Amino acid sequence: MAVLLMLSLAVMLYFSRTAVKEEALEKASMTLEGTVECIDNILLSVEQTAGNFYVAYTINPVEPDLIHTYSRRMVESNPYIVGCAIAFKKDFFKDHEYFMAYYYREKSKETSDSVGTLSSKIIQSDHLGNTPYTEQSWFTKVMASGKPCWVRPQTDNNSESDPVITFSLPLSDSNGQPIGAMGVNVSLAHLSRVIEAAKPSPNSYCILLDSDGSFIVHPEGSYLIRQTVFSLSEQEAEPSIKEAAQAMISGENGYRHFRFDGEDYYVFYKPFQRVAVAGRSMEELNWSAGIFYPEDDIFGDYNSLFYYVLAIAIVGLLLLFLLCVSIVHRQLKPLLLLAESAQRIAKGHYEEPIPDSRQKDEIGRLQHNFQQMQQSLATHIGELEQLTTTLQERGEGLRVAYHQAQKAERMKTTFLHNMTNQMTTPAIAIDKDVQALCSDDVPQDMSQLTGDIQRNGTTITNLLNNLITMSEEEIGKEGTYV
Repeated sequence: MAVLLMLSLAVMLYFSRTAVKEEALEKASMTLEGTVECIDNILLSVEQTAGNFYVAYTINPVEPDLIHTYSRRMVESNPYIVGCAIAFKKDFFKDHEYFMAYYYREKSKETSDSVGTLSSKIIQSDHLGNTPYTEQSWFTKVMASGKPCWVRPQTDNNSESDPVITFSLPLSDSNGQPIGAMGVNVSLAHLSRVIEAAKPSPNSYCILLDSDGSFIVHPEGSYLIRQTVFSLSEQEAEPSIKEAAQAMISGENGYRHFRFDGEDYYVFYKPFQRVAVAGRSMEELNWSAGIFYPEDDIFGDYNSLFYYVLAIAIVGLLLLFLLCVSIVHRQLKPLLLLAESAQRIAKGHYEEPIPDSRQKDEIGRLQHNFQQMQQSLATHIGELEQLTTTLQERGEGLRVAYHQAQKAERMKTTFLHNMTNQMTTPAIAIDKDVQALCSDDVPQDMSQLTGDIQRNGTTITNLLNNLITMSEEEIGKEGTYV
């Protein structure tokens, strides 16, 4: 029963773990969908804001003061935009060899956010980065292609080195030739905090990787731009991290297990796909979204339940064992007592009492039958002992009577022997006297008389001799018996 119980418990826990894992996978998949949708909505919001400017740009004259107004309003109108730069090619304006209108949002002093809010101060700057804007990728890329695009993460020095991702929009003349570019910066740290609110568990977090493995979204701000997932794998010396990163940037969809900072994690990942909207530039970004799940977040409650169930099972089995021992001891106690009583009976204690039993099962019936057998045996043994005592008493009486008979016989034989000894001498004398009378000198009548006397005396003598002989033989036999 214990084996069946443990087997059923193991099967239940196995399928429970599988169900928990499937639930985590489904939850991670839904969270990934929501995360990708949330990031795409932010990007779409920025693109639409830039598109609204582009519409205003096409219907209004291109003037430096108006370009500054556009740049400032871009930052003011969208909380996700931390900076906007509108720049033109060399000598586009006669009074300016190079022209760039750049405004950025000042960081909030009250919070730890790396970006401010809509109420934050908007600051104008004449410089963006450490190199001329004409050499920066957000400007050169669209000037060469003439198509809007997202430029991979870079550092915006005027916003205190905050890592940003830039949406670059080309500005064309009436002939469709590019004359400038507008770069709209989105703070990656701010984007990470927006996405962090969508984490499916307390310790999980979402990430967004670029095609080279650099972090676009990560809750740890120091990882943005400055580190890649491959550099982390080298620091941790964990090949599993590199394998998971390689699977993500290659556009795969699935999950993997790896160890990071001494803890076990699951990463659920899928390619970042943008929603197709009319008029939207749908160039391939080659990004990959992922959710890092600590194994404790997935299986923490399950492991706790497992340990509780295991402890309960062990305690239950122990109690079951003790209960079985108690029941077996209780059931076998009459048999043990019966065995002890049978052992004492076997040693000759036939009066050994067999205890009564209240049980109605086979053991109770056996004890009852054994009790009847013991009582019958004790009765028969008592009768045999009584009979033996009687026989012993009667044998003793017979032995005494026999000895008395032997004594009487000896007395009789002795008496006869003595009597015959005493009769022998006179008989012999008579015989001698009769012989004297029967001599030749006696008369004839006397001779006849004496003849008779002699004959009778001889007869007596013979009888006496025979009696003596018989008594001597009896005395000899008695001596032999003794």
